[in-house]
Amino acid sequence: MYLTIKETAEYLSYPEPYVESLIQQRKIRAIYDGEQYLVYKEQFNAHLKQVEKYRELVEEILNEPIPEDRDIKDED
Repeated sequence: MYLTIKETAEYLSYPEPYVESLIQQRKIRAIYDGEQYLVYKEQFNAHLKQVEKYRELVEEILNEPIPEDRDIKDED
């Protein structure tokens, strides 16, 4: 499935000018049909999966309780 620049920006939650600049820099693959650029949606699947795994990892780390340090003794 192909997306327009506007649809791609909505899908990635980026502003349209930023998506256009990524296409011009060839960081996003797109084809020009004579009127507009079309972006193949499936090229983002691997990236979105990695982002989701990273979010889960960060959430897991943040939810992990801080262990008590055995070396600290309360001796006054």
